[in-house]
Amino acid sequence: MIELQLADGIAEIVLNAPERRNAVDASALQAMSDALTGAERAGVRALVLRGEGKAFCAGRDISQVDPRTDDTIGFLQDRVQPLLQQLAAFPAPTFAVAHGACLGVGLGLLIAADVVYVAETAKLGSPFAALGATLDSGGHALFFERLGAHRTLDLIYSGRLLTGAEAVAAGLFSEVFPDDEVLAATRAAAAHAAQGPTLAFIASKELIRGLRDERLGLWQSMGGESAAQAALAETADYREGFAAFQQKRTPTFTGRG
Repeated sequence: MIELQLADGIAEIVLNAPERRNAVDASALQAMSDALTGAERAGVRALVLRGEGKAFCAGRDISQVDPRTDDTIGFLQDRVQPLLQQLAAFPAPTFAVAHGACLGVGLGLLIAADVVYVAETAKLGSPFAALGATLDSGGHALFFERLGAHRTLDLIYSGRLLTGAEAVAAGLFSEVFPDDEVLAATRAAAAHAAQGPTLAFIASKELIRGLRDERLGLWQSMGGESAAQAALAETADYREGFAAFQQKRTPTFTGRG
């Protein structure tokens, strides 16, 4: 179900169970974690996460779940959250392709990615009231931060799903594309990032993490920027960037220190 493809310094992790809209179970989550580990060991400089078929990921596969015996905490807290944290901390730029259903764990995977390009007809939101359940995998934090309390609760109470165009207009994700263009656009963005200064990108990821997770203020964040810049000044890519600017040529970055 989970495939890892490596080429030209880019990893592509593919959810490949289109018959169930790429819904995931515990084994799929473990396979995705293993794929992330494999991509990191391969030293890739960008990663693309996508789904086959008509949906990115419809969430957890509950077709065989008995709510009377299900270990909900074990699944969400011990399996889903560590995977999302692993994706968020991946040491290179990460890109996700959102199309079709992007719900539950699927929405969480998008939240954990660095950049999300969205198909116009993608569906995002919280349809879980029909199950007597609530939004999980980080959805409350995303919607509250971008939409505010009233619009978030309206989505949850109504079960209405946002289209890809609505989600991008609301500031949830990066950019919207026609369905037949979104994968190519995402791959092109990943290929561009893979030629960039990887360590500088990782520094920015860490600075953004501090702003999001630790709610750092302006001056704390500025101090972190200064420290990151000083560390980057010791790297080969930093020296190459300055030399290329001064010599009026295109830099050639290696992604290494």
